[in-house]
Amino acid sequence: MNITWLGHSAFRVEIGDSTLLIDPFLLGNPAFNGDFRAATAGTTHVLLTHGHDDHVGDTLEIIQKTGAQLVAGHELCSLLQSKGVKNANPGNTGGTVACGDFTVTFTHAQHSSSVTLDGRLVSVGTPHGLVVKHCGSPTLFHMGDTELFSDLALIAELHEPELVLIPIGERFTMGAQAASLALNRYLRPRWAIPMHYGSFKVLEQTADNFLAAMRGSDVEIIVPRAGEPLDFDLPSLPFVSVPAGIFPC
Repeated sequence: MNITWLGHSAFRVEIGDSTLLIDPFLLGNPAFNGDFRAATAGTTHVLLTHGHDDHVGDTLEIIQKTGAQLVAGHELCSLLQSKGVKNANPGNTGGTVACGDFTVTFTHAQHSSSVTLDGRLVSVGTPHGLVVKHCGSPTLFHMGDTELFSDLALIAELHEPELVLIPIGERFTMGAQAASLALNRYLRPRWAIPMHYGSFKVLEQTADNFLAAMRGSDVEIIVPRAGEPLDFDLPSLPFVSVPAGIFPC
């Protein structure tokens, strides 16, 4: 697994035969200073956690140029299909969908989900976290935008995420202390990468407070520079099974 943080909550994930963009808010993202064409090249799937503009981002343009499949909640998929998306793979909270050589499970998130239509906000389904599983790769949990909630313990029990992408920016999501509690008490992954900070002025600008809150933790915290690729290929990791027939291994 090769993963690149693109600023805010956007990630490029190269896993097996697939290239995923998660919450691809790039153009207009103050934390993204890379090349849009390079960051989106070869995209096979676009995964969305919820409908807010800073997460849907450039989804329509990326899908139009690459023919990528959209993976998102049912209502958000339906809305984007009405805008021209032809290949959608919808799910909903608790469900798992097959996406070629990997699966995506939609988990609960404590947040809201809306889109801007004709200058006004319109609610569109529920927000999600996304668990991505692929044989031979660490289980990835993109938490989306969320507050701390104790049922993260159930997500950890069911999916055993090895790598967690966790929001730390405050105001709209967890801040440093809540994120630290989520990782140390409930999720207990091997690695965590902070996100949803350093972009807009109203958010935390650095991961310093989060790093301080995680001091002494067994979780390895990785704070990449935007655009810096990281390699998480670990073929020796045990595979955590999902319902029979849904995983292509």
